[in-house]
Amino acid sequence: MSVRLADAPFAAERELAEFTAGLAGEGAVASFLGIARDRASDGEKVERLVLDHHPRLTLRSMNEIAAAALERFGISSLRIVHRRGVVAPGEAIVLVAAAAVHRRAALEAVDYIMDRLKTEAVFWKREDRPGGSHWIEPRDEDYSALERWNRKSCPE
Repeated sequence: MSVRLADAPFAAERELAEFTAGLAGEGAVASFLGIARDRASDGEKVERLVLDHHPRLTLRSMNEIAAAALERFGISSLRIVHRRGVVAPGEAIVLVAAAAVHRRAALEAVDYIMDRLKTEAVFWKREDRPGGSHWIEPRDEDYSALERWNRKSCPE
């Protein structure tokens, strides 16, 4: 399991290549790459995204999410890279990759991790726009997406 915060842009393709090179017989790899948008949900231009964090608490929250995914889905390997600091539009914010013997476990693990990162990882997110800064909080849809995992049983 590899969980890390990145201070600078990272190359998602290199991260994924390193991740897959370390596998030993898994039949499935699923991944998600989140990219900073140049427009806010209301359509206003975004100049930059700022991801503030607490050095110990943020990494601890990410590791707890990763450990829960490993246990719940029985995946064999996992990589999470999440930016912190200033992120320009078009740059990668987060990469999550999971490997498992079968595809369903890998796909669900990535989905689960993203739902939890979006709502539970200790980050303070701010969009800087031409008209000022706006703090970003999880939306009702984000909490609804997370809630479905409480209703869904673990894969067998």
